[in-house]
Amino acid sequence: MTNREKIEALEEVLDCEEGTLQEETELEQVEEWDSMTKLSLSAYMKKEYGHVLSLKEYEEFITVGDIMRKMK
Repeated sequence: MTNREKIEALEEVLDCEEGTLQEETELEQVEEWDSMTKLSLSAYMKKEYGHVLSLKEYEEFITVGDIMRKMK
């Protein structure tokens, strides 16, 4: 999966408009980054990558790029 594809997937999971996220986008600046979106991200990561995100991982997410690095 390319970085562009990862960003597009995250835009869908975060329910953002297409083209609004970049790798360096800070999550605290994303209006949609809330507890419900985090649940959606957890479900997506488990389904697509078989990875269950820990609380520590969520605490370490500062930018969209931080999430992208877990998408493997």
